Amino acid sequence: MERYAWRARVKEGCLDEYRRRHDRIWPEMKQVLSEAGIRNYTIFADGHELFGYYECAQGADFAQRVQNESEVVDRWNEYMADILIWDADRAQPRLQEVFRFEG
Repeated sequence: MERYAWRARVKEGCLDEYRRRHDRIWPEMKQVLSEAGIRNYTIFADGHELFGYYECAQGADFAQRVQNESEVVDRWNEYMADILIWDADRAQPRLQEVFRFEG
């Protein structure tokens, strides 16, 4: 199972709203994530900085392709645009794994 991690920022004063929206994530968005083979998806916050992690049952490239082709993901991104700080291309930069411990 391939791992994927990303970073982003939430606008100042919007972390509670970010949490609220994820507490009410759309069923169709959950379906897309499942279809993409995404498992164990967790998002952490440190102030305004966000760190996301998930595992890709069919690989990160497959997960990205399914999400990139989804109209549901496009709508979700538009829904979140007022509270997130996106890069110009809205890409979530993939973080490089530098350490892993499996006990």
